[in-house]
Amino acid sequence: MAFSYDAIKNRDFAPVEQNYTEKDTILYALGLGFGSEPTNPDHLQYVYENGLRALPFMAVVLGYPGFWMREPSTGIDWVKVLHGEQRLRLHRPLPTSGRVIGYSKIKSIVDKGASKGAIVVTERVLRNADNGENLATIEQVSFLRGNGGFSTPEQPGDTLEPYPNAIADRAPDHVMEIATRPEMALIYRLCADDNALHADPAVARAAGFDRPILHGLASYGVAGRAILAAWCDNDPTRLHALNVRFTAPVYPGETLRVESWNENGVIGFRVYVTERNIMVLNNGYAEIS
Repeated sequence: MAFSYDAIKNRDFAPVEQNYTEKDTILYALGLGFGSEPTNPDHLQYVYENGLRALPFMAVVLGYPGFWMREPSTGIDWVKVLHGEQRLRLHRPLPTSGRVIGYSKIKSIVDKGASKGAIVVTERVLRNADNGENLATIEQVSFLRGNGGFSTPEQPGDTLEPYPNAIADRAPDHVMEIATRPEMALIYRLCADDNALHADPAVARAAGFDRPILHGLASYGVAGRAILAAWCDNDPTRLHALNVRFTAPVYPGETLRVESWNENGVIGFRVYVTERNIMVLNNGYAEIS
């Protein structure tokens, strides 16, 4: 089936109900490397049931509609799809366990041209299934490299709304290095994305990588760890938004250097892999209190 702006824009997503337990909350934190300092109370609060707290950015793996772009009926060349950006707005702290419902919709489709591809922004509102309260709003920006050039004068496509970028033109106010673990992708894939690209060396080689790569959302979560530690005193209730742009893959076991700047409670950040001195996350944006 050919790619259709109208069909994608008006796609009807069924609500995704999900029950998660304290074990799921702990598994998510372990998948981001918490517990590597097993006696550190800043780690234990996320991996030990006594006084357990949920990481705010765990919202990105809850109520997820799955890899719907792989369905033949979409007309999307899914092999050429890249995860471009991730945006998160927290409305209230996440419970450590509960029942949630994710309501997804297509927010915008941008035609970058036949030679450049298209951009699709999917919005997901995460609600507490028991009382209907909004917990978070999640936006995933996907780059469809094989589906540009669909627009016409009658239907030009949408425009992409940029998010604020608070990165200052000076030396970073804080630098933190966090070593990812060699098995991190194998743990993280149990939380949400079980794509074989993150586990099977043969699949990774077929995709052009030397070995399985780390999930983009795992790198995103590690950056979130650094923001919580540097600017929130490791209090998850103080983080209210976390946005990022993905620029390069990370291999499990590499060290991430998170450089951040504080502009009156708005944090800009970038992330580099120290071993290769390559930027892997850019245009980071976080709101704290």
